[in-house]
Amino acid sequence: MLNTGIYRHGQRGFTLVELMIAVAVVGILLTQAVPSFSAWIQNAQIRNSAEAILNGLQLARAQAVQRNTSVEFALVAAGTDPVAANVGATASVSGTNWIVRNYVQPPGANIAADFIQGRSGQEGSKNATVAAGQGSFVFTSLGRLLNPPAANVNIDVGSGNTYTNKRTMRVIVSPGGQILMCDPNKVDPSNPQFCP
Repeated sequence: MLNTGIYRHGQRGFTLVELMIAVAVVGILLTQAVPSFSAWIQNAQIRNSAEAILNGLQLARAQAVQRNTSVEFALVAAGTDPVAANVGATASVSGTNWIVRNYVQPPGANIAADFIQGRSGQEGSKNATVAAGQGSFVFTSLGRLLNPPAANVNIDVGSGNTYTNKRTMRVIVSPGGQILMCDPNKVDPSNPQFCP
C-alpha cells in the first residue's frame, strides 16, 4: 500500500462555547448601538423637515418675485394632502405639511390653478413636530412679507418622541422676509448654526 502523505487531522471550527460567547458579544454591541441609531434617525427626520420648510419659504419668495405677484407659504395640518389642501385650506401653526400657492382674497378662495408646490410631512420626516409663531407667510413681488410681523417669527421643528440627545431645529422668518435655519441649542455666537 502506498503512503500518499495524507494524514487525518481533527476537524477545525468553533466549539459551542466559543459560538455562544460570540453571540453574546454581538448582542451586547447591538443593545448599545440601537439607541444611538434611533436618535440619529430621529435627528435626520427633524433636519429633513426643517430644511423642507426652509426650502418651501424660499420657493414662495422666489415665485412671488418671478411671477410679480403675491405668493403664500402655508403650513397645513398633518394628515392633509398638500395638493388637495390648496383649495380652501387654512394655515396651522402646528402643521407638518406645507403648500405654496398664489395668494388670493378672501382667504380660502383658491382654485386648483393657484397651486404651485406642496410637501407632505410624511416624506422623510414622519416623526417631526412643528410649532410655529404663525402658519402663513405671504411674500410680495418684492420678496418682502405682505403683513410683516413686529419681530422674527420662529418655526421650531422637533420631535414628540423622547430620547437622549434630542435635537431641535429652528427656521426664522424676519419682518423683512429674510429666511434662515439654525440650531437653538448652539450657544456660541461664532458657531455658524447659532440662532440670533
